[in-house]
Amino acid sequence: MSNTPNPEWRDGTRVVRAGLPDASPGTPYMAGPVFAAPYHAPGDPTASPFTYGRFSNPTWVAYEQALETLEGGPCVLFPSGMAATAAVLATMVPPGGKLVMPEESYYTTRVIATQHFPGAWFAARGINVVMAPSVGNGLRDALDGAAVLWLESPTNPALDVCDIAALAQAAHAAGALVVVDNTTATPLLQQPLALGADFAVVSDTKAMTGHADLVLGHVACRDAMHAETIRTWRTRMGVIAGPMEAWLAHRSLATLDVRLTRQCDTAMQLATMLAVHPKVHGVRYPGLPRDPSHAIASKQMKRYGGVISFALDDAAAVTRFFAASSLVYEATSFGGVHTSAERRARWGGDAVSEGFVRLSIGLEDVQDLLNDFERALGAV
Repeated sequence: MSNTPNPEWRDGTRVVRAGLPDASPGTPYMAGPVFAAPYHAPGDPTASPFTYGRFSNPTWVAYEQALETLEGGPCVLFPSGMAATAAVLATMVPPGGKLVMPEESYYTTRVIATQHFPGAWFAARGINVVMAPSVGNGLRDALDGAAVLWLESPTNPALDVCDIAALAQAAHAAGALVVVDNTTATPLLQQPLALGADFAVVSDTKAMTGHADLVLGHVACRDAMHAETIRTWRTRMGVIAGPMEAWLAHRSLATLDVRLTRQCDTAMQLATMLAVHPKVHGVRYPGLPRDPSHAIASKQMKRYGGVISFALDDAAAVTRFFAASSLVYEATSFGGVHTSAERRARWGGDAVSEGFVRLSIGLEDVQDLLNDFERALGAV
């Protein structure tokens, strides 16, 4: 039986079968992880795709092939989302180039673009970093002379959404490549390459693997030559994922559709409740019809994700909320099977209020979560 992807397969089927070998008697559905540093490689080293563990690994390849069926282009696996981000920035912004990115994009992405790379890489290469708001025309207006436009949609943690297709068209007209951080949405809810982007960067740590036990990331590329450039960077820098992590990620991918379906359904109900609660303000969820991002999100996303943001009056109110909740873990990150949240201002770096909360919806029963939030907010 062949597991070659069928273009008529729906998302639930694609994630279950993605990257699996053809069925063969006496073999498992998915091979176990391959642990190897050197491989047998006599004679011509190009005769086999596997020669040394820093160059390639069969377990990586299987997961990358699975990701390709979801992303629509070749994928390169990294040991974290930030490693994937750094690889794209380091290889795709040329000497003398201009990088345009959102002011409210993920904090660490902004840090490496404006603090780490300028001293170690960008400044020596004469690279200019320009930041503008995701909403409005700021990014479009900054494109003159740009080499790379970096987008993030929905943003983390504010959940702003930008028009990827329109910005990609404008960037390409200006001669710029387009990168989209698609971590919040995942390729199952939004496909940046199909919308015109040249790259999609995803932290697989989040919803892609979904069990809060892995740190991984990947880059999806429209152009196979760009993928090879990024793969070469990975090899030379040694920024490689472990085979066990890659295997666990591939295994976890099979439940992505069912996890996201539950999380999106619950998020809509909880966001609707929060939006009218008297102790809550500033609720952001792209699925809400009154949300500023709803119109664009409805155009380019299949569903709206499992992350909600809202605010309470101050840090003390958030502390009381967490203390009264039975089902919300206080933790960073998002996309896992357990509902979690955090007061983002505790980290610094984001333009949010002291009472701002980023909430990640898990797989708990929706009525239990609604009841828990009512009780916890009552304690605020």
